[in-house]
Amino acid sequence: MGINDYQILYFDQKRFLDKSKSIRGGIPILFPICGNLEKKSLFGDNFLDLMQHGFARDQEWNYGFNQSKNTLCLTLSDNEITRKYYPYFFQLKIEITFSIETLIFNIEIFNKSNTIMPVNFGLHPYFNISDFNNVKFLDYSKCCLNQKNNNLVKTENLLRNSFKGIDLLMYSSGKTSFIDYGLKRKITLTNPSPFDISVIWSDPPRKMLCIEPWTSPRNSLENGFRKIEIMPNSSQKLYTSILVENL
Repeated sequence: MGINDYQILYFDQKRFLDKSKSIRGGIPILFPICGNLEKKSLFGDNFLDLMQHGFARDQEWNYGFNQSKNTLCLTLSDNEITRKYYPYFFQLKIEITFSIETLIFNIEIFNKSNTIMPVNFGLHPYFNISDFNNVKFLDYSKCCLNQKNNNLVKTENLLRNSFKGIDLLMYSSGKTSFIDYGLKRKITLTNPSPFDISVIWSDPPRKMLCIEPWTSPRNSLENGFRKIEIMPNSSQKLYTSILVENL
């Protein structure tokens, strides 16, 4: 994804090729959890522990491109690997619509099990930046959770330290954005309920920022807070978009 010869999304290809490490770049998909779980054996001793952010980002997805509609459709169904971690039959369908300035994500999670299926879902976009000193954050809540120590803090104070590395979670109004004065652009994430948690994460010295839409905070499947439960043979729809504007 690029505009005016500037790549919008950050991508670490060397790390991507190292299968022992997690992805740094692109837009990884978080399912069936966001973050990690305190209780490792959530589904019992017969299942493997879910890794941070779940297994979806490490799976092979089916895909198809509709050139007339300018859409990419991604699908992932349960398989032998996923059922080692997660005892449910499911299908994820993500339709991504491309335009010059916008990516639109229409997401549907199908429960094909005969029992209620608990889920979290998130996206993890990595955005290139010119420098942390050139970034101004907009549309953020007054308070947030510092996920490094689980303390509630003023969002503004934590954002000032993005150059040091931050990991914050906030309950947004459905929109979060930042301006990069060095690259002369504004990036806006729109994520209406129930996709309205926004996580902002930085990992210096990498010149990138992550602004992530989540449905649920860490440990949601265990404590039940904002856990989404999909009835048998039903589905949950989610929507988000990324808008890139030149200044």
